[in-house]
Amino acid sequence: MSSRTNAPLIHTELSQESQAGAQKAEKRCINGWVNGARRCDSPHFNLRPHNEVSLLVIHNISLPAGCFGLPYIEQLFMGCLNTDAEPDFSDLKGLEVSAHFLIRRDGELVQYVSCDRRAWHAGISSFEERDGCNDFAIGIELEGTDSQAYTELQYRELKALTLALFEAYPMLNVDRVVGHCDIAPGRKTDPGESFDWKRFKKDLG
Repeated sequence: MSSRTNAPLIHTELSQESQAGAQKAEKRCINGWVNGARRCDSPHFNLRPHNEVSLLVIHNISLPAGCFGLPYIEQLFMGCLNTDAEPDFSDLKGLEVSAHFLIRRDGELVQYVSCDRRAWHAGISSFEERDGCNDFAIGIELEGTDSQAYTELQYRELKALTLALFEAYPMLNVDRVVGHCDIAPGRKTDPGESFDWKRFKKDLG
């Protein structure tokens, strides 16, 4: 095949890839659900007492600790984790927990609870002298640990998701994005020192 024939084909492929990347970044939250997220409805949620969304909380999670790409996080949020599968899971027996979102190491976005509903992610917590952050917060779990760097794909997906949530919920802004460690100091440390807050907040503009 001649070079004349090849050139436009290559240009077309690159153009399609660029368009796909732009479309992926343009997330929207409609009726509490974000387009492009794999939906997996958790039974662990209830109503928000004041129908308020005014805080975004960044967490991390890995099951077992430091292990990635396994099905256990989803099983935990769905209430079907076999706590006999790993020795470390014994403390999770009977635990009912969820987050609104999980961003895996490869950038996959999973949504477990509508943003208009109260997911169970923050536990005992306080923000600006207001207790019970689950009542008014959206929880985003990053698959990771406090000490291991998050991936570029996770930062890209987190940026796109956060901007979509800002658009959908006017009370959210860059000053109302915190770590679990900020609302439960002394009890929680995530997302840990490995999370690049400076880069993330710069990404948000």
